[in-house]
This record gives sequence, C-alpha cells and structure tokens, in this order.
Amino acid sequence: MPNSATILRLLLLIAAAAFLAGAAQAQQAVPGQIPALEGLINPGGDGQLSSSVIQLLLLVSVLSLVPGIAMMVTCLPFMVIVFSFMRQAIGVQQAPPNMMIMALAMFLTFFVMEPVFMSAWETGIQPYMNGTLSEEQAWALTTEPFREFMMKRTDPEALMTLADAVNRPVVEGEAPSFSLLSTAFMLSEIKHAFQIGFVIFLPFMVIDLVVASVLMAVGMMMVPPTVVSLPFKLGFFVLADGWLKITEAVLRGYT
Repeated sequence: MPNSATILRLLLLIAAAAFLAGAAQAQQAVPGQIPALEGLINPGGDGQLSSSVIQLLLLVSVLSLVPGIAMMVTCLPFMVIVFSFMRQAIGVQQAPPNMMIMALAMFLTFFVMEPVFMSAWETGIQPYMNGTLSEEQAWALTTEPFREFMMKRTDPEALMTLADAVNRPVVEGEAPSFSLLSTAFMLSEIKHAFQIGFVIFLPFMVIDLVVASVLMAVGMMMVPPTVVSLPFKLGFFVLADGWLKITEAVLRGYT
C-alpha cells in the first residue's frame, strides 16, 4: 500500500494540475463570457457590482455579527451570568461545563424571546421579503418588538446616564435611539444578574461559615473548609432542586 508521503505528493500534483488548467482557461476566455462572473457585474455594462452582490456582502457581514447582536437585544447575557454565579456558588468549577451552560442559556433565551422573534418576523421581515415594505419601514417594524422588550427591562437611570455621557439627552415623549437603548439594556441585564448572583451566594456562604467554625472548634484547622463543605452544598442544592427553582425564577422575571 502507498505510504502517506506518496499520497501527499499525489494530492499536490492533482491540485497543481487543476490550478494550471483553470489558469489556462482564464487566459483563453473573454471577461464578458465567464459564466461565474456574469452575475456579479452590473448588466448596464458600467463595470460596477450588481445590487445582489452588495446585498450578499451585507448579509455575510451581518451574519458575522449575530453573536454580538444576540448579546445586545436578548436575555442571553443575563442567563449566562446567573448560571455562572450558580456554579461558582456551589464550588464546582467545571460541572456543568461552559458549553452546557451556554447551551442551556441559549435554549432558555429562545424560549423567552420566541414571541418577540415571531412578531419581528411577521411584521417586518416577511413583508419586506414579499416586497411590500421598504428597507426603512422594515427596519422600524422589525426592531419595534425588540424595543418594547428592552424598554421593560432597561433601568431608566442607566438610559439617562448613558445619554448624558454622550451628550445626546433623551427627549421626553420620544423613543431613544436603538444603539443607546441596546447599550442601556445590556448594562441593566448585567446589573440584575449580579443582584441575583448575590442572593444565590448567601446560603452557600452560610454553609461555608458553619463548616469552617466546626472545623476550627474540633481543632482541624489545617483541613480546607471548601473541601468539607462541598458535599453539604451539593446535597443542599440537590434537595432544594436548585436548577429548576432558579430557572423558574429567571423565567418568571420575563413574564
């Protein structure tokens, strides 16, 4: 059987042959007769890119920003921070792993944001795809459900502070800009998540203090309290059905 070096040389030869064949065809062809480029050039003959190519480039650029957009206008940051606090409060660093926490947060985010997504699709995106709305109208109607969702969770103080920081005060009776609202929404969600994280830490901190006091009373000062308290914290968390209770509390906060 051929060894790996022989297979590698064969693959390189095939790639070189394909490259040279394509180069030869490109030299013999007329630029206006290349089928792969006919759809990229404006049919008017001015040598500019067609509008479909520009739309495709914009679409690819937006898709690359989807994770950031998901963090800006949804409850995903709140979910991730709360579950991360929960894991740190118990004292286990890698159980559940980061990927599992992110997956759980994404599914819960979709569960919470599903009405917003459906409203944005039905009022803005679908009519735009059908050709009944312009870009400006589609943007306004698509972002309106997200505006309503973010306004319910945004701290007015954060909104006013950011507006004053950039010297763009919010006029009473007018809706704030989408960039300002999304930034204030993110900061408000982080603030709410840290508040819940503080509440989550309290019972586990009490368990750590009790275990440390008992160990010191019996003279076992060299034993790390976190090692001894970990089984008690896990047992308390399991008996209280902590994952379900905290998830239920988080979901009720969005109703």
